Amino acid sequence: MTSVPQIPVEADWDRAPNLLDGAQEMTLTADECDLGYWLSAVAQGTLRGRAEAGHDAGTPAHMREDGPLRQALVLELGNRSLAETRAVEVLSHYVIGAPGVVEQEFFATQVIDEARHAMIFRKHLTDLGVPQAGLLDFIKEQGADYTKRVLNPIAEFATSVVRDEGDFIGAVAVFTIVIEGVLAPAAELSERKWTLLDPAAAEIARGASIDEIRHLTVGSSIVREHLARNPSYRPRLIELIRRGRRLWDELPSEEFVLEREELFQQGMFAHAELLDGYEVFPGCKLLETTPKQRYDLAEQWTDDMAEVRLPYMGIPEAVDIIRNHPR
Repeated sequence: MTSVPQIPVEADWDRAPNLLDGAQEMTLTADECDLGYWLSAVAQGTLRGRAEAGHDAGTPAHMREDGPLRQALVLELGNRSLAETRAVEVLSHYVIGAPGVVEQEFFATQVIDEARHAMIFRKHLTDLGVPQAGLLDFIKEQGADYTKRVLNPIAEFATSVVRDEGDFIGAVAVFTIVIEGVLAPAAELSERKWTLLDPAAAEIARGASIDEIRHLTVGSSIVREHLARNPSYRPRLIELIRRGRRLWDELPSEEFVLEREELFQQGMFAHAELLDGYEVFPGCKLLETTPKQRYDLAEQWTDDMAEVRLPYMGIPEAVDIIRNHPR
């Protein structure tokens, strides 16, 4: 008789922590999260019953109605799909540049994770009534400005570090600290925002967040282990983090986030009865938040994560580089 694999907590749909807690409290290594781990814990655990759609929940009828709420989610899913597809392209260079089989296997699984995220974001667009015919063109056209002004510069930076500068560890740091580390809190906020308004979207965000815990923690461990073995690498690492922070400061990411948050703000009040009393986090009712407050909340979560993950990596001095808000 074939035994059912024991699913570890961090990959179990019902037991895994939320992204913020998991990224700050869990420790995972590339040795632990090899291809065998992915095939058992992820493919047979996290994705059981959700591999293709990313959710079990249905899509409420109100999410198919034209209006600002639907438009906000269409924008979010489209742009996140573009971002994940771009991550697949960038991380393929990490697979090629990996110094050993352990790192190669892990980043091969991350490539699959990001490709799956892009797929389920696209599929939920069709749940919202976006036609399947021409879907890719729709996403590309809708996100053309976002791609040009945000995704392209980020992707070019990460790719240049691993491919052109030949610095695999630096590229891991860039992706873990500067890219995923900054974007992850917005993903956490997405799950919390859509929990009642679109349970399917919330489940999709939940599944992606479970993967991101693994990406962030393993990436952090790779950097930590390398720095412990090669302390002379520290100046180079700090230089890359500074370059990444400067790049983020130049990008209009806030503009694109606030655009859809303004739409969400308009749309959520049409469902005030559904959201009555719902707290986006303890002590803060979603209906009482503004677009800028939600954006600032995600930035604060970025700071909170950095205060834990960067000292773990051995670079506490980088916290103030990444921090969005002064102490």
